[in-house]
Amino acid sequence: MSPILEEKQTQPLSRGRMQANVFRGPGKFGLEEKPIPRAGVGEAVIRVRLATICGTDIHIVRGEYPVREGLTIGHEAVGVIHELGIGVEGYEIGQRVIVGAITPCGQCEACLRGNRSQCGGPLGGWKLGNTIDGTQAEYVLIPHAQANLATVPDSLSDEQVLLLTDIASTGFAAAESGNIRLGDRVAIFAQGPIGLCATIGARLLGASEIIVVDPDESRLNMARTFGATRTLLPHPEIDAHIRNLTGGGVDTAIEALGTQQTFENALRSLRPGGTLSSVGVYSGHLKMPIDAIGAGLADQTIVTTLCPGGKERMHRLMRLVESNRIDLTPLLTQVFTLQKIESAYELFASRGSGVLKVAIKMS
Repeated sequence: MSPILEEKQTQPLSRGRMQANVFRGPGKFGLEEKPIPRAGVGEAVIRVRLATICGTDIHIVRGEYPVREGLTIGHEAVGVIHELGIGVEGYEIGQRVIVGAITPCGQCEACLRGNRSQCGGPLGGWKLGNTIDGTQAEYVLIPHAQANLATVPDSLSDEQVLLLTDIASTGFAAAESGNIRLGDRVAIFAQGPIGLCATIGARLLGASEIIVVDPDESRLNMARTFGATRTLLPHPEIDAHIRNLTGGGVDTAIEALGTQQTFENALRSLRPGGTLSSVGVYSGHLKMPIDAIGAGLADQTIVTTLCPGGKERMHRLMRLVESNRIDLTPLLTQVFTLQKIESAYELFASRGSGVLKVAIKMS
């Protein structure tokens, strides 16, 4: 009998305790014991099988993005349903699921307008590891479960779907928000995990040229396999170089790092009338160079993106994996157990050993 079938026959165990990675203050985090959460009305509890560390988690532990002390960190995971609250229908205990990093209610005005990431207010869709306990734990409570539990086909492994929950969805959304059309020329600044997924997204949307910029040769090599047509190392005149290569600038520039320099370079690489799609997380002041936008007269558009949420998004992305249109497993470069979470953070933050994404196994 397969492990998945065995798990479907398992009922929730007694309320025990679990291990969770907890934020203790700027520069301080680590494993603590917490009670296994209980599902209330409309909620579900997931037993986590595989999680990851995100760049946003690094901002949190450094104190660059404020969250409350005692919060369990993390917002990317695949697991199995441990408990279902009243009102959650169409699911069974033991089903394997993914849940997006953004968990909208699906009913508020923002959700009904299609702005699910902003559910309930600015950035309100991002709850896990931000305003409620997150996924770097043995169990996690999922709000608005009916809108957010996406069942995983048996044909797909945990590793194949894990990154759909945030970085793939975010990177693809950066390309979608950039309004890339068939034949467009695109420049993508930074080829970390989200930037690499933006490269995939630009290819899927039909860009004819995908120019990527990153100082790391190994990441540039990965970008080529994901669809980049030209790879460049950053240098002081990179924006002018890209304008020269494209005869006046790219149609869409994607900024995927979150620094003043990459933001400016992306903006200066645009043609008049082009779109800057900003998906980096900025932890400091960001200034707008007036000359780069033609003193406000260059007909350019600047858009920002927070990872889209909801199970419909997750199901569509899983169909891309099922049809072999995308394969994200090369991005999972290292695996740690939950007990080694501090070592995993150290490696991920330092970008050592060719790390792109670190998977955290719960057992």
